[in-house]
Amino acid sequence: MRFGDRELTYGALACAAGAAAERISGAGRVAVWATPTLETAVGVVAALLAGVPAVPLNPRTGERELAHIIQDSAPRLVLAAPDDELPPVLAALERIDIEAAAPGDKAGPGDKAGPGSMAGPGGAAGHVGAAGHGNPSGPVVRALPAEPGPETAALVVYTSGTTGPPKGAVLPRRAIAATLDALADAWGWTGDDVLVQALPLFHVHGLILGVLGPLRRGGAVRHLGRFSAEGVGRELGAGATMLFGVPTMYHRLAEAVDGDPELAKSLAGARLLVSGSAALPVHDHERIFAATGRRVVERYGMTETLMNTSVRVDGEPCPGSVGHPLPGVELRLVEEDGTEITALDGQAVGEIQVRGPNLFTGYLNRPDATAAAFDGDWFRTGDMAVRAPDGQVRIVGRKATDLIKSGGYKIGAGEIENALLEHPQVREAAVTGEPDDDLGERVVAWVVPADPARPPSGDELAGHVASQLAPHKRPRTVRFLDALPRNDMGKIMKRSLSRG
Repeated sequence: MRFGDRELTYGALACAAGAAAERISGAGRVAVWATPTLETAVGVVAALLAGVPAVPLNPRTGERELAHIIQDSAPRLVLAAPDDELPPVLAALERIDIEAAAPGDKAGPGDKAGPGSMAGPGGAAGHVGAAGHGNPSGPVVRALPAEPGPETAALVVYTSGTTGPPKGAVLPRRAIAATLDALADAWGWTGDDVLVQALPLFHVHGLILGVLGPLRRGGAVRHLGRFSAEGVGRELGAGATMLFGVPTMYHRLAEAVDGDPELAKSLAGARLLVSGSAALPVHDHERIFAATGRRVVERYGMTETLMNTSVRVDGEPCPGSVGHPLPGVELRLVEEDGTEITALDGQAVGEIQVRGPNLFTGYLNRPDATAAAFDGDWFRTGDMAVRAPDGQVRIVGRKATDLIKSGGYKIGAGEIENALLEHPQVREAAVTGEPDDDLGERVVAWVVPADPARPPSGDELAGHVASQLAPHKRPRTVRFLDALPRNDMGKIMKRSLSRG
C-alpha cells in the first residue's frame, strides 16, 4: 500500500492496524478523519479488524454538516493522523492518533509492498498475522476478536444530503464482500493487479473499491494523493495495471493525452481503466480510445447499494453503457406507477430498482427514510435508465434532476449533454429542465465554451442537438458559464444550476 512516497507491506499493515484495533475494541462507532493518507487506510482496516463500525469524515465538510454527522452517528472516538488539525466540532471526542507503521517497521519507499494474506472484510481476522518486512524479529499481531457476522455494520457512509441533512447509510460486511467479489468476477481482478488512484477516502469509490478492493484481492494500491495526468502516467508506466477515476479525471487525461506520447503509451499499457461516480461523456471515451486504443470501462453504483452493474473486461465495450448487472444483483426498470418495464429496446425510460447482497441495511436512525427507499425488497435508486436488446443498462439521469418531461416526451439529460459535448466549441455542458407554461418543462443547456471570447450561439447549439438526436430534445434556452459547479467527486451539482 503506497500513498505518495510512503509504503506499508501487508505485514506492517497488519501490525499497525492490529495495534490500533486493540485500542478501539468495544467502541460503538469510531469516526475516521479521512484524509488521503496511509493513516486513514490503517484506521479503517483497524476498525474492520476490531469489528467496530467506522464513520469516514470528509475533511472539507462544513461545520454545520459535520456537527450533524457527529450528532447522528454518535462515535465514541475519532481516529486521525498525528499531525491532523481537527475542527472544534470534534473536540468533545476522544482522539486516537493512528501510527502508520508497526513498532520497529518503517513506512517508507524502501519497504517493498507485496501480496499477503489480508483476507478483507469477508475473511477471517486471524489470517492477518504475517511478519512485517523490515523487522527481523517479526512483529507479533495481537489476538483480535473473532470475525463478526456478515450483517454486522462495517461502515456508516453519509450521503451528499441534496434533499435534506445527510443520511448515514449503514453498510454491512456482507455488502462490501459481495461487491468486491462481484467486481473481481467482472474485471478479472486478482492479486497480481496494482491499482493507481487519487480518489477521496470518505466515499465508497476511493475507500471501498480503491483501498479495501486491492486488500481483499491480495494486490497493491498506489494512491497519488492529488490527481495529475503526470502521476497517472508515471505509475501506469511503472507497473500499475488498473486505474480508477471519475469523469473529471478522465476528461483531464483526454485533454492531455494528445500532446503526450508517454502518457498515451502508459494508458495503452494498462489492463483496465475504470470510470465511475458519474457518467463519462461519450466524447471523452472516444478521445481516449483514439489516442490509446484502450476503452474506459464504466460501472454503476450508489452509497446505499455499492456496485450494481459494470461493463465486463471480457465483454464488448459500449461507450455510454454501464454494462450488465453484477453477479448476485437483480435489476429492473419501473414506470412511475410501479409497473415493470420489460422492453429491451433502448428507448423505454424507467427508474432503476435493485436488490441483492450488495445493499445497505438502512439509514442510521431513520426508519422512515429507510422504508421510503424500498418498494418491497427492491431499493428505489432514483436513477433513470433504458436497457438495450442485449440487456446492457444506459443511465439517462437522476429522476429528480435529469428526467425532463417536455411536450409529452420523457427526455434524459445525459444524451443531450453528450450531443452538446460533440460540438467543437463546447468544453463542458449540463442540461436541466425548467417550468414552461406550454411544454410543461423546457430543456435548458448550461455550457462552458471552449473559447469564452467566442462562444457559439444558442441557436447553433440547439440546431446541433436537433440534428444529432431529435427536434424535441433541443435546448430551448442556453446559458453560458465560466465553470460548472461540482462536488468533491466531480459530479455536477445541478440543483445549484437550477437555483441560478
